[in-house]
Amino acid sequence: MSTTEPQSYTPTLPPTATLHTTSTLHISLTPFPLSPSTLTTFVHSPHAGATVLFIGSTRSTFASRPVASLSYTSYIPLALATLVRIGEAMVAKHGLIKLAIEHRLGECKVGVESVVIAVSAPHRGAAWRAGEECLEEVKSKAEIWKLERFEGGEGVWRSNRDGGVGVRVEEGEKEEKEGEGEVGGETGKIEGGSGKGGEGEKV
Repeated sequence: MSTTEPQSYTPTLPPTATLHTTSTLHISLTPFPLSPSTLTTFVHSPHAGATVLFIGSTRSTFASRPVASLSYTSYIPLALATLVRIGEAMVAKHGLIKLAIEHRLGECKVGVESVVIAVSAPHRGAAWRAGEECLEEVKSKAEIWKLERFEGGEGVWRSNRDGGVGVRVEEGEKEEKEGEGEVGGETGKIEGGSGKGGEGEKV
């Protein structure tokens, strides 16, 4: 379900980032630009044979309409708790060494990163699976909403898992047929690497 806002509308943002960090998990909801390299550094470990980094950014079009920006807002206390639960579940399920999730709040113009997920694991298979599953869990469960602004038009509120206005994401994905791109004006980039301990091993 979606509602609209005039072009002049600006969501209220927190003045600082909200963090949860342990030795194996880093979660951040922040109004500031994301830092993929910082998250990669956090998950780096001599015990990891693989590190996977996902970067989601604002795409220039959605359903053939030019997108100006995406603007994210959240109920931060609940969203942070949800992200922590997701992270802890991913670490336990996939035997990860470390995991980091960082989500931007506020406006993300075309090409700007809105979500970064980094994972490290002994083997590449677990790292790949955990990165993808973590992203889907974040988009389906975290209390984060986005205001999609089109060029010359009003903004449309969507949950993170909505496709077109009033269309479930599965249907939107079929219509978009954009392969790796995320629906709703986002596009994803995945980078993966193997360390010495995991290279050439079965997963």
